Amino acid sequence: MNTDKLFETTQINGMILANRFVRSATWEGMASEEGAVTPALKDLNADLARGGVGLIISSHAYVSREGQAGPWQLGIYDDTLLPGLVEMTTAVHDNGGRIVAQLAHAGFHAAGKLTGQVPLAPSAVEGLAKAPRQALEEVEILDIVEAFATAAARARKAGFDGVQIHGAHGYLLSQFLSPIYNQRTDAFGGDIENRAKVPLMVLEAIRKQVGVDYPVLVKLNCGDFVDNGLVTQDAVRVAELLVQGGIDAIEVSGGLFINPKMSPSRMGIHTEEKEAYFQTEAGKFREMVDVPLILVGGNRSLQVAERIVSAGTVDYISMSRPFIREPDLINRWKSGDHAKAACLSDNQCFGPAMAGKGIYCVTERGADGNRP
Repeated sequence: MNTDKLFETTQINGMILANRFVRSATWEGMASEEGAVTPALKDLNADLARGGVGLIISSHAYVSREGQAGPWQLGIYDDTLLPGLVEMTTAVHDNGGRIVAQLAHAGFHAAGKLTGQVPLAPSAVEGLAKAPRQALEEVEILDIVEAFATAAARARKAGFDGVQIHGAHGYLLSQFLSPIYNQRTDAFGGDIENRAKVPLMVLEAIRKQVGVDYPVLVKLNCGDFVDNGLVTQDAVRVAELLVQGGIDAIEVSGGLFINPKMSPSRMGIHTEEKEAYFQTEAGKFREMVDVPLILVGGNRSLQVAERIVSAGTVDYISMSRPFIREPDLINRWKSGDHAKAACLSDNQCFGPAMAGKGIYCVTERGADGNRP
């Protein structure tokens, strides 16, 4: 197996990366109640940088108060958060890493009990949640677009090497793209060009804030995999529009957290056949767009990664759960130990995070968080 291509130096809009491995964003449950960086969150990202991953994408950071998805989530909505964000980016850079801030708004799935506000959504769809939702007025959409742009400027000021727009998994921008959430009859609903307007407005507003020489990426569903959800053909069209709008790279993901069977964090990835479960859809993106593609979803084996990248299907391989157990996975692979990632894909790592202890591998460290 020739792994030279996986470990070669590349760049995305001037951001130089040491290899083709990306740490995909997740929710670590390690921020303060206000969304500030904690020592634990800073150390986690420093460990990833020391572990050799080419690019770290931060945990999804909410761009405005009403867009918070859950407790102990990283925030990027206010300048008071800058000192901690600076400490985190500095820790990554001091350990030779690169880090991009993922900008997010939960929309329909915002945590109303935490924000004190009825969640805002493209449409007040019934049946997807127990509590009511409030359909966004156009002026509120413009306010959220501005919040994304301001957050991007804040990320640049904090030392992030770029930003990633979260347009996947049923968060707000994904909701606008998905007919299951977006049932509007105005200029933001209907065909895919209309449904894509808000994500495109976000990209345009961010570019005005950070300029053309700052990396702006997007995480995009290749499909929702639910009835009446976003389909791959429309997702590829969105990708084309984003490329026309100046996006620098696309992370291809899929699925919604409201559908456990097709969740982005699937369980039981025990064979190579179950790995890289969005690679077919990624190939459809590759046919139509020429910006760098990042593939997330069940990547576990170096040989599978090598095969997909060498075939030209994508340019980068992204993982999240494997790095929770092995932050030094990339250094291990580079050293010649090519055994697959030790992650069992059992999702037990989210248990401690939901309990307020921060995310960690329960299999490795035990339920009490102590290593055996």
